[in-house]
Amino acid sequence: MTALAAKHFLVVSDFDQTLSFNDSGQILSELLGIDHFREKVDGLASTNLVQQGAELAYLIRHDPAFRGVRRQHLTEAGGRVRLRNDIPALVDFLQRGLDGFQFSFFVVSAAPQEVIQAALAGTVASDHIIGTEFDYDPHSGEVQSIRRVPAGYGKVAVVEGLEERLGTSPDRTIYIGDGSSDVHVMLHVNNRDGFTIAVSENRLLARIAQSTVISDNAFSVLIPILERIVGWRPAEIRECFESYALRLHEWEKARTDRVTIVATSLSLSDRSIGPDVVAAQ
Repeated sequence: MTALAAKHFLVVSDFDQTLSFNDSGQILSELLGIDHFREKVDGLASTNLVQQGAELAYLIRHDPAFRGVRRQHLTEAGGRVRLRNDIPALVDFLQRGLDGFQFSFFVVSAAPQEVIQAALAGTVASDHIIGTEFDYDPHSGEVQSIRRVPAGYGKVAVVEGLEERLGTSPDRTIYIGDGSSDVHVMLHVNNRDGFTIAVSENRLLARIAQSTVISDNAFSVLIPILERIVGWRPAEIRECFESYALRLHEWEKARTDRVTIVATSLSLSDRSIGPDVVAAQ
């Protein structure tokens, strides 16, 4: 009997605050001595002028404070990024795969491509990194125009392109993200029966993602993948971690009810009414 072909999964991860602890724009601003970066981003967000996640690209191209940004500035900013622990172990695991399971890992982010490539150099191949691409002035070296920004529906288009390139079906796409800029792509992946993982306590994302993992270790995203897709038991997952010299010191499986209670028009005199009577009113 011929062995069944391995199930091929596309695993896509955001970068800023998903694989890193930082915002690329904040790091670049500090490098260039630019103040009030967060206020600039919030201002753009309030006007809905650009897709969520594309604020840095817009500022680099249009904000006078960012005039003069060159490729080397982006590369230097990437070298300053503080990454989550054990990204190399995560990439190694996904490259090796499992019996019956093959994984193709890509980083897709609205952060500048040069920033991501510098931060993940030697860990993730450059052709598996898709970020914001700029055209540069051939004489000054400054950013001249924006070629592509994988933000909002632009990120959805990139994911669809990767599925087509790899020949994987949409229900075998796994997306990992951290914030509001990941909402469009997570809804898209969910709508086509894929699997979504949040790595933050962002309330909007928590309502959409099928699993949430809170950890400072990138390897932790394998827990819902191994548990819910591969079908492993907790003991098998712990053994997998130990094979990479990692120990699941704390694994708290919790469901949090977020509740807001407000007063209603029901008067104090009605409090003696039984639930069946109140429901019938």
